[in-house]
Amino acid sequence: MFNKLKKALKFLVDSVSQKTITEKDLEDILFDWQLKLIECDVAYPVADFIIDEVKKFLVGLKIDRFKGNLSLLVRDKLKDIFINIIEEAGDLDLLEFIRKKQRDNEPTKIVFVGVNGSGKTTTIAKIAYMLKRKNLLSVLACSDTFRAGAEEQLAFHAEKLGLRMIKHTYGADPAAVAYDAVSFASSRNIPVVLIDTAGRMQTDKGLMDELKKIIRVIDADLVIFVGDALAGNDALTQAEIFNEEVGIDASIITKIDADVKGGTAISILYATKKPIIYLGNGQRYTDLIRFTPNWLISSLLE
Repeated sequence: MFNKLKKALKFLVDSVSQKTITEKDLEDILFDWQLKLIECDVAYPVADFIIDEVKKFLVGLKIDRFKGNLSLLVRDKLKDIFINIIEEAGDLDLLEFIRKKQRDNEPTKIVFVGVNGSGKTTTIAKIAYMLKRKNLLSVLACSDTFRAGAEEQLAFHAEKLGLRMIKHTYGADPAAVAYDAVSFASSRNIPVVLIDTAGRMQTDKGLMDELKKIIRVIDADLVIFVGDALAGNDALTQAEIFNEEVGIDASIITKIDADVKGGTAISILYATKKPIIYLGNGQRYTDLIRFTPNWLISSLLE
């Protein structure tokens, strides 16, 4: 996991630590490092920002005369840069958010968005499983009324988890499905509604408008973008456009167990300024990791 980005970070630490270097040496090292970052799915603006921060730090140390443990200092600086990106994106404790709404006797209405194949439905099932283990029941809503097999896929998970799923016929109004699911949850004091939506390309205006309607009709509490780590910069572009079009509150990144590059998560955090709350690392319901700064730092720098 993240092996390529980890090696790219190690390249910088090793390069500036091998000898006393001048600012000219540093320019060459940072240029090579920037290319390595981009190859690791770190988006160009993000790579540019990281390069600038590292350069200002090293030049400020007057590196051509510095005699201390430069390797450790550079590693600590990289850690600070990543932590700052994460902190600027903010934080969302999903369980605490849901429990606060529950204390107010209101269900938490969560809409999951993203393109086809990103793993939305499986992610919803994982979230539902996690919540059930915390004694928080949920209703699943199939607001994907366009894709053949969408209802069957969500119904499979609902049955396996012992949860209720709300659906209409194929071609029905997706917003009506979400509305009925919220009404069902409210009448039975079920604390969470998890709403699956059609996997839509971010450039499809008609489908994007339909998504806005769902969010508006139910007055959604959270909109969560589900992105595929293996999609690289495509996932970043998707996250940016979904954020611009409908306004996301957080992201969940899937398939990180197969992601050797590692730059997608950092890029999405930097671009959207919204937190990543979970990471999917397999197909089992238990394969869901809570995203934390420490998890990312240990994955990249330790």
